[in-house]
Amino acid sequence: MEIKVNFLDNLRLEAKFDDFTVVTDQPIRYKGDGSAPSPFDYFLASSAMCAAYFVKVYCVARDIPTENIRLSQNNIVDPENRYNQIFKIQVELPDDISEKDRQGILRSIDRCTVKKVVQTGPEFQIEVVENLDEDAQALLMGAPEGGTRTFIEGKDLPLEETIANMSAILADLGMKIEIASWRNIVPHVWSLHIRDAGSPMCFTNGKGATKESALCSALGEFIERLSCNFFYNDQFFGEEIAQADFVHYPNEKWFALRDDDELPQGILDDYCLAIYNPDDELQGSHLIDTNSGRTDRGICALPFTRHSDGETVYFPSNLIENLYLSNGMSAGNTLQEAQVQCLSEIFERAVKKQIIEEEIALPDVPEAVLAKYPHLVEGIKALEAQGFPVLVKDASLGGQFPVACVTLMNPRTGGVFASFGAHPSFHVALERSLTELLQGRSFEGLNDFQPPTFNSMAVTEPNNFVEHFIDSSGLVSWRFFSARSDYAFCEWDFSGTNQEEADYLFGILAEIGKEVYVAVYEDLGAPVCRMLVPGYSEVYPIEDLVWDNTNKALEFREDILNLHRLTNEQLADLVERLEESQLDNYIDIITLIGIEFDENTVWGQLTILELKLLIYLALQQHEEAYELVEAFLQYNENTVERGLFYRAMSAVLEVTLDDELELDDYLPNFRRMFGESTMDAVVGSVNGSVRFYGLAPTNMQLEGLDKHLRLIESYKKLHAARAASAKLT
Repeated sequence: MEIKVNFLDNLRLEAKFDDFTVVTDQPIRYKGDGSAPSPFDYFLASSAMCAAYFVKVYCVARDIPTENIRLSQNNIVDPENRYNQIFKIQVELPDDISEKDRQGILRSIDRCTVKKVVQTGPEFQIEVVENLDEDAQALLMGAPEGGTRTFIEGKDLPLEETIANMSAILADLGMKIEIASWRNIVPHVWSLHIRDAGSPMCFTNGKGATKESALCSALGEFIERLSCNFFYNDQFFGEEIAQADFVHYPNEKWFALRDDDELPQGILDDYCLAIYNPDDELQGSHLIDTNSGRTDRGICALPFTRHSDGETVYFPSNLIENLYLSNGMSAGNTLQEAQVQCLSEIFERAVKKQIIEEEIALPDVPEAVLAKYPHLVEGIKALEAQGFPVLVKDASLGGQFPVACVTLMNPRTGGVFASFGAHPSFHVALERSLTELLQGRSFEGLNDFQPPTFNSMAVTEPNNFVEHFIDSSGLVSWRFFSARSDYAFCEWDFSGTNQEEADYLFGILAEIGKEVYVAVYEDLGAPVCRMLVPGYSEVYPIEDLVWDNTNKALEFREDILNLHRLTNEQLADLVERLEESQLDNYIDIITLIGIEFDENTVWGQLTILELKLLIYLALQQHEEAYELVEAFLQYNENTVERGLFYRAMSAVLEVTLDDELELDDYLPNFRRMFGESTMDAVVGSVNGSVRFYGLAPTNMQLEGLDKHLRLIESYKKLHAARAASAKLT
C-alpha cells in the first residue's frame, strides 16, 4: 500500500492512503501541539485493534456476542533497550463462552497480521527518487535466483519471464503496482491481491499453485482489464476525455442517432440483432456511450472480427459494458495462449450457469484419477482437516466441455461453495477449480456462503447467476448433491499446443451453433483478446439493454453533480424525473451516475431515497420529505451520525406539520437529546437556510472528488498510450 505523507504546521503530519487521511502530532513536551496521537502511538494501537478485529471475525462467524468481551494491550519496555519491548495482549471473556471458543479466540488473536509482520521483522529500504509520482513500479517479488526458469502447462514463456514482461508493461504506463495481500491457507494454493497505488480501484486478484503462478495470474488479469477498459466500466471519463478525438480506442466508430431512434445501419450484424433485439424494442438512444455521454456524437461502437469468416462487425461499447462485465477477456504471452484462456473462461461460466440453472447432478472424480495429481490431493486434504468436506466433480457434461468443479461444504454454517475451472487439460481445470475456491479467502471467509435449497425458482432467478459470476456467493440446488449423477464420469483431455487447444475450443462453439466475435489489443505490449459469444457468454440478461441500461446515468448525472447550483424549478424537475423513473429508492448515487465518491462521505452513502428527501427539504415540501424520512429510518443502513440527523429530522417535521404544535416549545429538549450541531443542521434544513446538509458542492469538473479523479488519471495514462501507439501505426 502506498502511503503519501504531507508536512503540515509545526510537527503535524498527514498520511493519505486509499480514501483515508490520518493526522499525527507530537506531545507538547516534545514541542508538538498534542492535537493528535504520535506515529508510534498509532503503531501501538494498530496491533491491539488488529487483534480485536480477528476476535470480532471469529465471534461473528459463530454468533458469539462481543458486547462483554474486552481486550487490552500493554507494551513493556526494556529499561536498557527501549527498542526491545513486549506487547502483552489480554482478553477478558464472559463465563458463558465455552472452553473450545476460548481457545479459538486466543488462536484468532495469534493470527493478527500486524503481530505477524512485526515478529517476522520487516525490511526497510530507504532511497531518494527524482519524483515520487514517476517512480514507476513497486517491488513485486525478488528476482529469481540463479536464472531460474519455471514452465507450467498452458504458458508459452517461463513464469519469471512473464512476470518481468508484464511488470515492465505496467511500469511503462506509469502504473505503480503494489501487492496488498497474499493468501496460502492450504498447500499448493496461492492467491494475492494487487492494485495500482495511484488508483486503488484498479485492482485484480491472482491465483495459482505457486506464488509465481499466482502473480502471473494477477498481472495478466490487470493488463487484460486495462486493455479492455474493464476498470472504467460504467464510469464517467470526465469532460476532457469526452471531448477527445477518441473516447475508448483510436479505431472506434461513431454512428449518428436517427430521428426515429431506430438502430443506425452498420451496427451489429443480422445474427446479433436477432439476439439483442428480438422484439424490436432496442433503440439507438439505449446504446449511447455511458462513459462520455456524447449524445451529440451518437453511438460509440468498437470493431470485432467475426471468427467464422473474418468480417468486421461493430458492437456498441454500451452493449458490451451492460452485458458482459469481465467475461471473455484475457492476456497472454502469445495470442494463442490468450485465446485458450479466454475461451476456457467462457466455457467455465456458461457451463456453470447451465449446471446451476438446470440443477444438474455431476459425477464424482474417482479417487484413482485424483491420485494422479498429488498436489491437488494435498490441498483438498488440508481443507478437510479443517472441517470442510470437499467434493471433486467432473463438469464436462459427458465430455462435451473442458470444465471441472470443486465444491466445498461448511458444516458449521450449512453453506456450500461450488467452484468451477476450465482448460483443455483436465489437470489444469481441476487446479483452477481449487485455486478459485480459495482465491483471497481465509478460513473465516468460507463462512459466508448460502445453504443449498430445493427452491428451483430461487436458483434459476437471473440475479443468482450474476452473484455466482461476481463472487460465487449465489444459491446452489440440493439436487446438485444427488449421488445419482445425470452424466457418467469422463476423464477428458483436450490438451495440445496452445494453437491446437484454441482451434478445438473454437470448434466446440461452432458445433453448438454459436458465433464468436474477437477483438485483439496489442498496443500495450502484450496480446490481449476479448471475445463475445452472443446468446452464450452474457453475464446480465439481454433485456437489461432496454430496461436497466447503465446509460440512465445520462438523465441525472449533470443535474446531481450541479445540485447546489440548481434553481427550485430545476430541482422540482429533477425530483419529478427521479420519481417517474421508478428506480429502486435504495440504489446508491455512485451506481446511478457512474461517479466514485469517497465512501466515507455523505455522497458515498447517498441513495436515491435520501437525495429525493434532501431535494424535498430544499423545496420546503415537508410532507413529502417526512414520508421519506420514515422510510430512511426503517430500511436505510447509514452512519450513526446520519441516522441521528434523520431521527431528529423526523421529530422536527412531525412538530412542523402539526398545526397545534410549536417547534420552539420542543427545541430545548430536542437539543439536549440530539446535540446542538445536529439540531442546527436539522432546523436549518427544515426552514431552508441549510440546503443538502452533508453534501459538499461539486460539478461536472468533479471538483473535490479525489477518488474519481484518481480513476480518471489512471485512464488518461491508458488513453495516452493508445494515442501514441495509433500514431506509430
